[in-house]
Amino acid sequence: MLEVRELTQRFGGITALEDISFTVTKGEITGVIGPNGAGKTTLFNIITGIYAQTSGLVTLEGADISSLPAEKLAAKGLVRTFQNIELFGNMTVLENVMVGMHTRSGSGIMACMCKMPWHLREERLIRKQAKEWLEFCGITDLAEQKASNLPFGQGRLLEIARAMAVRPSIMLMDEPAAGLNNRETAQLAVLIRKIRTTGVTVVLVEHDMELVMDICDRIIVLNLGRKLAEGTPREIQENKAVIAAYLGEG
Repeated sequence: MLEVRELTQRFGGITALEDISFTVTKGEITGVIGPNGAGKTTLFNIITGIYAQTSGLVTLEGADISSLPAEKLAAKGLVRTFQNIELFGNMTVLENVMVGMHTRSGSGIMACMCKMPWHLREERLIRKQAKEWLEFCGITDLAEQKASNLPFGQGRLLEIARAMAVRPSIMLMDEPAAGLNNRETAQLAVLIRKIRTTGVTVVLVEHDMELVMDICDRIIVLNLGRKLAEGTPREIQENKAVIAAYLGEG
């Protein structure tokens, strides 16, 4: 589904990532973990078109996507959520999800301004489908609230609902459990598994080890910008190099 080959990222004299290679299998939940400063978010920023890598290659279903900007990646089915929630605060919850569906819209600015019949029909359909994604994420009752008024945990669910509205084939989640309490984290785990049942492949960066070990099929470990290990949750838990990276040699 997704392949990263010999990826290197340098910022001046600092090497954030060096020679990173891995593949993500379609239909799996893959975790990317590592201590602070390991290069996890930098990796996501390269894959999703925010940074241009120094060298290396990223492919999606065999096609080179290394130089594509974020909006073209979204049109190809690759979407992400952010560690710091990025919502349109002055818009309603429902409108935020409708924005996520803009790649599916055929109406231009003039059709919107003139309220052409086909635009109105399309908008009704988009509104209906947006409500379905809110229901999918369990926040239907919040549809008419302003996004800026949401508690943090519900804002996280809204961001996921908006990403799902793009109808992605693969979703990258950057620390989705950050800032959530135990109940919200359990709800998130259920939702991520539910996303997988729709055919969406999931890759997540996460510090909550209990969540990662519970839901991931495979785990990639980064440390100091290099790939330290890769394997199943059990293999990672028993890997001495991973234990040392997190807890020290002693």
